[in-house]
Amino acid sequence: MNTTLQARYAARTVPRYTSYPTAPHFSDAIGPDDYAAWLRALPGDGPVSLYLHVPYCRAICHYCGCHTKAALRDEPVIDYAERLIAEIGLVADTAGRRLPVAHVHWGGGTPSLLPAASFLKIVAALRERFDWLPDAEHAIELDPRTVTPALAATLAAAGVTRASLGVQDFDRTVQEAIGRIQPFETVERAVAALRGVGITAINFDLMYGLPHQTAETIRTTVALAQSLEPSRIALFGYAHVPWFKKHQRLIDEAALPGASERIQLEQVARDALAATGFQAIGLDHFARPDDAMAVADRAGALRRNFQGYTTDTADTLIGLGASSIGRMPQGFVQNDPDVGRWGRAIAAGRLPVVKGKALDADDRLRGAIIERLMCDYRVDLAAVTAAFGETPAAVADGTERLAELVRDGLVRLDGPVVSVTEGGRPFVRLAAAAFDAYLARAAARHSMAV
Repeated sequence: MNTTLQARYAARTVPRYTSYPTAPHFSDAIGPDDYAAWLRALPGDGPVSLYLHVPYCRAICHYCGCHTKAALRDEPVIDYAERLIAEIGLVADTAGRRLPVAHVHWGGGTPSLLPAASFLKIVAALRERFDWLPDAEHAIELDPRTVTPALAATLAAAGVTRASLGVQDFDRTVQEAIGRIQPFETVERAVAALRGVGITAINFDLMYGLPHQTAETIRTTVALAQSLEPSRIALFGYAHVPWFKKHQRLIDEAALPGASERIQLEQVARDALAATGFQAIGLDHFARPDDAMAVADRAGALRRNFQGYTTDTADTLIGLGASSIGRMPQGFVQNDPDVGRWGRAIAAGRLPVVKGKALDADDRLRGAIIERLMCDYRVDLAAVTAAFGETPAAVADGTERLAELVRDGLVRLDGPVVSVTEGGRPFVRLAAAAFDAYLARAAARHSMAV
């Protein structure tokens, strides 16, 4: 494909498809009563996953797209922890039993801003109110600048098994442009502290599309990251959405790479990772061949949820904390993003859900197709639709919308089998979007396709 055509596709905006339907289609038609009924109806034997959101950072990085706020003092974070413990109890009481847990994931914000006593108290509440399976994964997202030997010891005491470090980029000019000064030595010390207490499953997050990045600087960043031997690397494209995240206006748009440059940066990083033995997984993940995610990918068992690609096979994800999103067998729910209102609802004994989306048969079918495309770059429409009691005719509109991608060599149709070609892989979200029944009527603005 020529560079002009690549740039045209890359500049299109589409969802990231960490859910279907996507969050802009949630509404207040779903509320606390629906969530309570869904919790009570959960099967007793199937494992669930837990996601805990901590919406605080010491300072907000210019590029950040997360739901978080700056907290210079510990008091708001400690108060938040107490509300989180109360929410854990409220959810467990509503479910009416100790649900088995297979995965626990902390995100933010910066979860490590929780003082040690608060963090351990929350984990104790989780273990008291839920039945953790012996092999449950316990993962946390960390800002390397906050990782000290004391924090690492706290994480180990809490049973954390995997840590994900936000590296983004090692180049000083890029770091200054995004408001996050983080020398290589800082990350190196964080990794050493975690490994020193036995937390050896370590992920790095890198980004392309940042201001002042070049092919040379991103190669250097990848090489430095690889030198620390992480288990996984996630390579995310920076989503510049200043209309949604106003602090992104601090980034000089003139310094951002254009669509063609973004494609080049992504390819340079991808090639560098592949050259040193990482297995490419889906759109933006890479793992050592013996890592659980690489094993799941080879087995066709990779999944995708609000944390991105995952080995988590649970059908239920319970979201805890302000703004967190959960998935139940019946649909999606989202907590109030306003910390004050979220806390007041919990204090009043109410589940703090403010919106969601009940899934119908068409949502489930299209969601399964989109997930397989995002994970495998391939989907057999006959097999998937048959599993839902349908035929490919039920999603014929999606197949028709693939025509342009097929014409330009990004997608191949072999009867009912849809395959994303090697050259089309960076644009897989466009292929997924063809099956999105909500996208054409959406008013939401999304990030660039690459």
